[in-house]
Amino acid sequence: MILKAAFAVALGLMCVALLLCLWRLVRGPTISDRILALDTLYINTIALLVLLGVYFPSQVYLESAVVLAMSGFISTTAFCKYLLRGDIIE
Repeated sequence: MILKAAFAVALGLMCVALLLCLWRLVRGPTISDRILALDTLYINTIALLVLLGVYFPSQVYLESAVVLAMSGFISTTAFCKYLLRGDIIE
């Protein structure tokens, strides 16, 4: 009973965090704000997948969280490199 209530509260707060990150991604005044919002969106999505993986007994959620973490790191690094140098591949 307490686990279901805690899961519902955590799920609601994660959805609010995802919506706020999406709002900053769309309305960000600079490209740096948008890159940071996209990185935070990845992190919040990973946390949501881990939360679902804890609640539902399945390995798919945790494996997809690991894959999303790797792709999020690579894309954030590529965006920042493009922002600093204007070119991704040297």
